[in-house]
Parts: sequence; C-alpha cells; structure tokens
Amino acid sequence: MKKRIFITGASGCIGHYIVEKLIQNTEHELFLLVRNPDKLGFDYNSRPDIHILQGNLRDINQFKDLLSTINIGILIATAWGGYQEVLEINVKANLELVKLLNPEICEQILYFSTASILDQNNTLLPEAGEIGTDYIRTKYECLQELLKIASSLPPLRILFPTLVLGGEDNKPYSHLSGGISDVVKWINLIRWFQADASFHFIHAADIATVVYYLVNHPPIYPETEQFVLGNPEITLNQAVETACQYYNKRIYFRLNLSPSLANFFIWLFKIQMADWDRFCLDYRHFTYQNPVHPGVYDLPGYCATFTDVLKLS
Repeated sequence: MKKRIFITGASGCIGHYIVEKLIQNTEHELFLLVRNPDKLGFDYNSRPDIHILQGNLRDINQFKDLLSTINIGILIATAWGGYQEVLEINVKANLELVKLLNPEICEQILYFSTASILDQNNTLLPEAGEIGTDYIRTKYECLQELLKIASSLPPLRILFPTLVLGGEDNKPYSHLSGGISDVVKWINLIRWFQADASFHFIHAADIATVVYYLVNHPPIYPETEQFVLGNPEITLNQAVETACQYYNKRIYFRLNLSPSLANFFIWLFKIQMADWDRFCLDYRHFTYQNPVHPGVYDLPGYCATFTDVLKLS
C-alpha cells in the first residue's frame, strides 16, 4: 500500500541515505522539508510523487493541513550550535510537529535522537542533560518531553544513532567520516598507545536499511519503542590494531594511556576541555544494550566491521 511520508533533515548525511533508499525501493509519496533544495544530491525529479517543501522547521505550522494526512513521519533534522537555535529546532519545533500528526492516520513516527544521552543500560544519562553540549542537552530535553506526551501521539519509535559514518560525492560527509583521514595521519603515533575505552559505530547506509525495514514493518502495539543504532561494540585497542594491520604498521610495544597520563598530556599541551569533554574522557565506555543494525533483521550490512570503515575511508 502506498504511504505518505513526511521527512525532515533530508539534506543531511543520514537524510540523504534514507531518502535515496526510499526512492529506489518504494513507491511511497515523499514530502521533504528542506531549507535549501540545492543541497540535495539525489534526483528528486525522478518521480512525480516526490515533493520538495522549502521552509524552516520553525515554521512547521504552515504545513499543518498536510501533516494531518501523513502516514509516517521521519524526523531527522537537527541543529548543532548556539543554544537558542538548537532549543528552537531540536525541542520546540519537533514537539510542535509531532502534535500536528493525526493519530488516526499516522501509523508511526521515527524520531532521531542520539545515543549520547543514554547510559550503558539504555536509560537516560543524567550528565547528558546537565553538562552536555547544546545539541546533546536539547536532545535530552526533547526526549523527556516526547515521553510525557507519547500516549497522545501516533506510535513513537525513537532512534539513537551511535557514531555515524557516511558520505559520498553526492552525499554530505558525517562529522566522523570527515575526520577519519586526520586520524590516519597520526597512526604512526597512535599505535604505541593503548587505552581502556569502547564504542559502537554505524554507517548511514545501514541506518537507511534499518529505517526501510521499520517503514515496511509498522508497530504492532502503541507503546513507544527505542532502537540504539550501531554495530556490536568494539574496543579502542581493537580499532587501533585493525588500523595498524590494514596499513601494515607493526606494533612492537604499547604504553597504557591511563586517565592520569591523559590528564598529564592535557596539562602539558594546555588543551582546553569543556565539562562534557572531561566527562567523556572519564566515562570511556560508550556502549549500549542490544544495538540494532541490518543483521538484526537478517539484512545485508554495508559497513559492519572496522576494516570496512577503513576501506570506505
């Protein structure tokens, strides 16, 4: 059955992969809210049922009549810096948007948050709401507000991406992918250190595959669902060892980069660190329970291992 899907954030890294996946693999009618259509790298003229809505999320009320007819909302748009702007976009505008969706017609909302606001048990991390960046604090606040009103909304599925990779000639690069080449430049130094830390990562193409699956498998029950998007956790040491093997760099010995040694380097080089940066340095293990990736649904993954990350970079 053909569905009407409203998408924000289509011009971003994740948005590009999701929209392209839906264009190529479905016949759904797509409504894309974007500020600047010139930033879209996919062919939105390939089908007559792809509609570009040029506008700002702050002015979402102008689309209230359209939103009342939407079957699926995919909310990716976010603001990154300047507290007032991120508050307006990440909290107020998104809350206003979900309230304009008709629970009798809209079968699900896919709302993108961030795994940075969760602890290792997939529950809210208090420090994220207290000392997180503007982006993280507003994502924390929006989730709290969404959970308060979830019973009055269409079924809500909250997606928490971990470290996101992605980007091609016709797609913007994620912050992480944009910085991998800089890390590679330091591999001759990095290989001599080891540290107690771990993390998850996921490529935007694999996020698109998961979203495509969820679009085709709407919720059975009205309860709010949460999905941490990421491949199985990897330690920092495993990542370094994989990189050294990939670039044929031998490791003869390794120094333990303990918190005290890290603090010494921070002092020595007079590195300025915000409270959230300091917290992350001490927290070290940004890992979560039951991460979701294409393999969970028996679907092929695009970037499932750290070797894949290096190949793509």
